This record gives sequence, structure tokens and C-alpha cells, in this order.
Amino acid sequence: MSRTLVVTNDFPPRQGGIQTFVAALLDRRPPDSLVVLASDHPGSAEHDAGLPYPVVRRPTGMLLPTRATARAAVDLVERYGCDTAFFGAAAPLGLLAPTLRSAGVRHLVGATHGHETGWVALPGSRQLMQRIASGLDVLTFITEYTRARLAPALDGRTRLAQLSPGVDVERFTPAADGAAIRRRHGLGEAPVVVCVSRLVPRKGQDVLVEGWPQVLARHPGARLLLVGGGPDEGSLRRAVAARGLERSVVLTGAVDAAELPAHYAAGDVFAMPCRTRRAGLDVEGLGMVFLEAAACGRPVVAGTSGGAPEAVQEGVTGHVVDPRSATAVATTLADLLDDPARARAMGAAGRAWVEQRWSWTTIAETFADLLEP
Repeated sequence: MSRTLVVTNDFPPRQGGIQTFVAALLDRRPPDSLVVLASDHPGSAEHDAGLPYPVVRRPTGMLLPTRATARAAVDLVERYGCDTAFFGAAAPLGLLAPTLRSAGVRHLVGATHGHETGWVALPGSRQLMQRIASGLDVLTFITEYTRARLAPALDGRTRLAQLSPGVDVERFTPAADGAAIRRRHGLGEAPVVVCVSRLVPRKGQDVLVEGWPQVLARHPGARLLLVGGGPDEGSLRRAVAARGLERSVVLTGAVDAAELPAHYAAGDVFAMPCRTRRAGLDVEGLGMVFLEAAACGRPVVAGTSGGAPEAVQEGVTGHVVDPRSATAVATTLADLLDDPARARAMGAAGRAWVEQRWSWTTIAETFADLLEP
């Protein structure tokens, strides 16, 4: 069996979206087909001891394409006979591709995750991305939005192929029970709109708060559950107080990842009206929260930023709304609360779509195909 060298700065136990993405892909590969070169992190030794494939850690918290990293990667290629390499994030570690090819690697694949659309918008980093692409056989993208921005800048230097994150459909499921979360925050039987995300401007929690009085005008007992921590928490709490919404808006702060399915399940409708900022440099790559909510059987309301609309089947699994219009957002939410049967039908359609298109089983099959020369 051919073996793949995985070179990645993003790997558990460090937490984050890319780390989860890379680990989930590897979990679904034959263990004897893998060897990983990664950065170090507190708890790495304990984590790696439980893995069925070897992991070599460089003594650094940030793995960069240095000569030392190149030597370590070449050593693993020679020691394990690797003929394929995968860069968990192509930029900047994909700069090692020519060195690995010289060492005998025949097929090199690098992943992008959305933020690279900002890289190719700037001259210096665009040239870096072009150089990286030139050394790879395949560069992956997560959405058509990101492909449309990468392709012109890379100008045919490598093959582009879609490799999106997946959803654990056994964990995020309509069977998830939100009752304990409702009790914890005193939500009772009220209709609940839930948003699960970091509290940062792009995610649009401020628009939810701004439009919430309009939802209350039609549904006086409704509650807004904002799940997550982040730098905007203070300003959001002040906005809630300024509008007198303390009784109907709950900010949970950061929550444990194990409790996320229950938080989705505590809501009747999921909403995150994400918006693009900083002239397109701050953009939503995809928005896994929309797919996780759909997997839990909840209708979703998304903003127009980046690839977020690709995580929604408009009018089927939810709606895409103008994230800069609090009125548009509030009207869409109130309409869904008006018709619980329609909301449930959208949630059921979302669950079916995630199982068919976005489950890790499907994504793993795509990854396996991309690793083939």
C-alpha cells in the first residue's frame, strides 16, 4: 500500500476548524497508509499515543517551510517510503513541495480553507500562492466561491478540486436533546432562535440583536440564544441592555465542543447572518455551523458572505438573507416562527441533504480519490 506523508501545522490536540478537518480526513484513511509531520502543542504526546499511525512533532508551535522542516519531511519520506504528500494547509507549507518531489514523492496535494481568497487579493501573497500552486498536482478548495477567486489568480498552475469539510452525522443528529440547555438558560417552551459561532463582527450577531425587537413584535415570547465567546461579547451585551432585551436574549459565553449538538437542538431556527468585511478580506469560507444545524434537523438562515449560501438550499433547507438589513433578517426569522410545520420540513430536508452531500463518509471518498496519482 502506498503511504502518504501529511505535513500540517494544524493538528489536534490544538483546537480549530482546520485541525478538526485534517484529523477527520485522516481518521477515515487506512492507518498504515499515513505518517504525519506536525507542530508541537501541550498534550501532543498523550494525544499521539492514541493514534493508529505515526506522528512526528517538530519542536515548534508553528510549523513553517524552513530547512529544518524540509529535512524532517524528507527523512520521513525516505524512512516510510512515502509516494504521496498532503499539506493540511497549502500556504505556506506547500513551498516544500519541490523538495519532497525531489525526494521521490510522486503526487502532492494541498488544501485551502477559505482565507486564501484574501491572500490572492494582495500582490505579494498572491505571488506566494502562485508559487505554491506550481509545485502541487492538486490544490483543493472548499466552495465554488473560493474556487472562483483562486482560479483566476492561479491561472492554471495546478488542478483545482473541491474538498469541503464534512459533518459527523452520528454526533450532529435530530436525536440531540436540547432540554438541558433550555433548562440551564430558563428558555422553557419558548420559540428559540439560536446562533452558534464566535462573537466577531463577520458573524452578524449584532444584526440579530438589532432586529430582535421586530421578531418580538410578532412573537413576544421568543428567545434569542447566542452561543459562543469572542471579542464582541462586551459590545453585544451592551447592545442587548441598551434595547432592554435582557429577558429575551441569552449570551452563553464559550461552551464545550461536546455540548454543541445540544445547543443546536435547543433552538427551533438557526441563524447566522454573516457578512463580508474589509473589502473582501474578511469573508466566510463556508460556515460549517449551517450544516451542523441542518444535520440536527433545524432550518437555517444564512448571510450572503463568501461560500455561506452554498451551505443552504434556498427555500428548501432554509434561507439566505441580506446580512446588512436587520429588518430582512428579522422578517425571515419571524416568518419561520410563524409556521413551525414549514420550519420542521426544512430541517428534515436539511438533514437529508447533509447525509447525502456533506457527511464525512462522502468527503472521505473524495479525499481518497484526490490522493490517487
